[in-house]
Amino acid sequence: MIGRLEGVIADKGPDGVLVDAGGVGYDVSVPLGTLAALPPMGDRATLWIHTHVREDELRLFGFASRRDRAAFRAMLKVSGVGPKIALAVLGALSGSELARAVDAADTRRLSAIPGIGKKTAERIILELGGKLVAAGEEGGATPGGRLGELSFALKNLGFKPAQVERVVAELEPEAGKDMRFEDLLRSALGRLQGGAAR
Repeated sequence: MIGRLEGVIADKGPDGVLVDAGGVGYDVSVPLGTLAALPPMGDRATLWIHTHVREDELRLFGFASRRDRAAFRAMLKVSGVGPKIALAVLGALSGSELARAVDAADTRRLSAIPGIGKKTAERIILELGGKLVAAGEEGGATPGGRLGELSFALKNLGFKPAQVERVVAELEPEAGKDMRFEDLLRSALGRLQGGAAR
């Protein structure tokens, strides 16, 4: 089992990254929050890995922190929750944010995540209650709040600074609303790709 992977980011996209470790390229699925925290292509990075093994499939899921990986593993034990849903949840919430949502029984916040209905949100809260620990600090926060995180993520994906600044400025009114970072990033990518911004 692979538990930790350190290497050079050879490629990255909305669904994951390719990590070159010792001449071997590992395809790793990562949530959007982890993707935003990764350095640019060509730089070294470390990911905490969950190796998901099934009869017909072996997949690697990578996370920026052990806390997020632990939250992912805990979610896989919830009935009806598979890797796709668990990854979507951690794309919208960090491990600490998920712990706080579960502790507060915040079904509204969880059911707002695509793929999570009210019943699934209630099941997550019921089965994970008291099993996740919210850290006192998030660690590795990007200066500038959500817009700073968005700018950092887009530049790491290879967009030019001038293009990123334009799109971030356009999205500033939306960022002030109760909009999830995942949706903010998707909106920015849509504008950049729609305008042939590469």
